[in-house]
Amino acid sequence: MVVLGAGPAGLVLANILLDRGIDCVVLERAGRGDVRARARAGFLAAHTVRVLRQHGLAGGLDRHGRPHSTCEFRSEEGRFRLDYSGLGLGERHTVYPQQDLVADLLARFEERGGQIRFATEAVAVRHADTPRPEVEVREADGRPGLWRARYVAGCDGRHGAARRSLPPGTVRHHRDHGVTWLGLLAQAPPSLDAVGYAVHARGFAGHMARTSDITRYYLQCERGMPAHAWSPERIWDELDLRMRAREYGPLHRGPLVQRTVVTLESDVMEPLRHGALFLAGDAAGLISPSAAKGANLAVLEADLLARALIDDLTANDPGGLNAYSARGLTHIWRAQEFSHWMTALLHGPAGTDGESRFHNSLRRSRLTSLRTSRSHQDWFAEHYVGI
Repeated sequence: MVVLGAGPAGLVLANILLDRGIDCVVLERAGRGDVRARARAGFLAAHTVRVLRQHGLAGGLDRHGRPHSTCEFRSEEGRFRLDYSGLGLGERHTVYPQQDLVADLLARFEERGGQIRFATEAVAVRHADTPRPEVEVREADGRPGLWRARYVAGCDGRHGAARRSLPPGTVRHHRDHGVTWLGLLAQAPPSLDAVGYAVHARGFAGHMARTSDITRYYLQCERGMPAHAWSPERIWDELDLRMRAREYGPLHRGPLVQRTVVTLESDVMEPLRHGALFLAGDAAGLISPSAAKGANLAVLEADLLARALIDDLTANDPGGLNAYSARGLTHIWRAQEFSHWMTALLHGPAGTDGESRFHNSLRRSRLTSLRTSRSHQDWFAEHYVGI
């Protein structure tokens, strides 16, 4: 088994397979240090935690993860909080930085003899329609290489070799939400004990705790704006304004240790299986970060695919593999629907024309319904945590 990509999908899949005695190798184009340092989302859904615990992969998050169950919405109508653990299915998130989870998964895989090749770039997947597919690679020293396996799992993201190798006829559903965020990692303690969603005429602002001294912030910005266009002082002043710090309390300021520009896009590949090549994680579908679904979908898909591969390779039962695409797409589209709803809730078009006023009035109505309707709150809680 060849697994492309050492993110959550690839490493969860590889660990589960290795635990069942299935030989696999992970090929990762980045170096070890880069893989361990990639800062990503940190909100793990209840099902994700259950999967990791079931397979003995939750040691780090059980020791250091923090339960989280509250979000706070701020707008010109005021603020309100939802403790979603008491709503819907009664579940909550666990806050555990993705880079820490990846480090745990790497350590577990290598401690048990798993083989991972860093700085090895997959160039193409060949002959996926045969029982012996091949992965062409560029080794760390620049030389070409070739790996053969019974199956290939494409967990290498939207720009990886798995997507580049898909046959004609593959459908890519794509949506650009027309929204851009400036993603910020601040060396500062969280400023509130909730995920903060601020809806403002100047654009969205978000607050997400990561650790006791690191906080993730987001600022909606103009498309095409460079990550370093604004000074730290302007960024903090804009966060204060949009999060209404004057009314609800100051933000803890600190050095901005990371800046990225995030274009909110969504896409889905159909199908997820192409002969011996299977897609999982961002290679299967990219989801906007509005609802923190990406890593959770990756773990769910890895678990689905691992179970199907184990049935096929140890019990000669191909039923799970034949159903993998349909099952995975059901979860992906449900998550996409809620992420799209969240994107529309948090962002509105600028301007004072009739269409802008109509959209912003709808957004205010949605926030009012979420604040006042128990049935709406239950729906939100079920979809916010669930995948």
